[in-house]
Amino acid sequence: MAVLNEEQSMLRDAAKSWVQEKSPVTAFRKMRDSGVELGYDAAAWNEQAEMGWAGVIIPEDFGGSNFGYLSMGLILEEMGRTLTASPLLASGLAAASALILGGDDAQKGEYLPKIADGSLVATLAVDEGAHHAPEKVALEAKKSGAGYTLNGKKTFVLEGPGAGLLIVSARTSGKPGDKDGISLFLVPADAKGVTKQNLKQADSRGVSNISFDNVEVSADALLGAEGKGWDVLEATLDRARAGVAAEMLGAAVQAFETTLDYLKVRVQFGQVIGSFQALQHRAAKMFTDLELARSAVEAALAAIDAGSPDVPELVSLAKAKMGDVFHLVSNEMVQMHGGIGMTDAHDAGFYLKRARAAEAAYGSQSYHRDRYARIQGY
Repeated sequence: MAVLNEEQSMLRDAAKSWVQEKSPVTAFRKMRDSGVELGYDAAAWNEQAEMGWAGVIIPEDFGGSNFGYLSMGLILEEMGRTLTASPLLASGLAAASALILGGDDAQKGEYLPKIADGSLVATLAVDEGAHHAPEKVALEAKKSGAGYTLNGKKTFVLEGPGAGLLIVSARTSGKPGDKDGISLFLVPADAKGVTKQNLKQADSRGVSNISFDNVEVSADALLGAEGKGWDVLEATLDRARAGVAAEMLGAAVQAFETTLDYLKVRVQFGQVIGSFQALQHRAAKMFTDLELARSAVEAALAAIDAGSPDVPELVSLAKAKMGDVFHLVSNEMVQMHGGIGMTDAHDAGFYLKRARAAEAAYGSQSYHRDRYARIQGY
């Protein structure tokens, strides 16, 4: 477990206290049952923003606290425990990272303070197919007068229903699959020609398929250099991947602890089922896997804060490992609870559904194993 400084300990304790009191799993169930299109509770999001969580990685000059990515990971881990649905990952981490890494002073000054205070939800619009493939950009951006015209589509944009700003990857040259020729644009979600089709994931969170039909943006909407957006995009995605891995860690730990508690009280054949050696072995495997996953996640977040050149491989290692572990633990949670674990009345299904959605977010286990192997030169 990472050694935390005083500020990080206070931040973690505050997050733990808030999610347990204000955002338990019953709050998620209530939000799910309400059918709210956003896929999160707006009032709860406002409280998160008031506590400064949306500005944790944002420099103080732009309204944030600049506490870093490990600090953000601590918050996301606590939110993961209670399945708190929130745009914090997509907006306060992913979109804010893109602006920090690629934005000029004017762009940072315009958008980062609004992201930090929660008044603006921003998100990345990257993928165009069923699977994560950020280099396969076909959405076209053509120079038009003093600006650009965008045509194409994006799929499964996280927090798309509530987003006011889209950070869109577009192709200004080359062909899908080329890393050169990708540019990033800041596009207001209400711009003329932008059409959202809002969807609900299996975990009840909001995503959008978004069409861009002759969307005109000015030259100052370009984030970074034209055709050179890949490096910013890749670094941004690595930060988002580490963040979702941290959230998955919290959810998996909670799923394990809930299951362990059940094994200690459920009686079958006249014995507490936790006394059965077969179940003890399965619980021991989950525990050791969670400890390994925690080390991987914290190493990735710390590497980002340290500016380490090892960030890509550490992030892919963490996302792949965390995906495997959350997949296992959520399955075991349902199976070890028996019939009640299959019902909607029990929370086990929520953790299993969140596991499947989070595994796919910003790259599945297969994507990150392949990426890790390529980085290692296999």
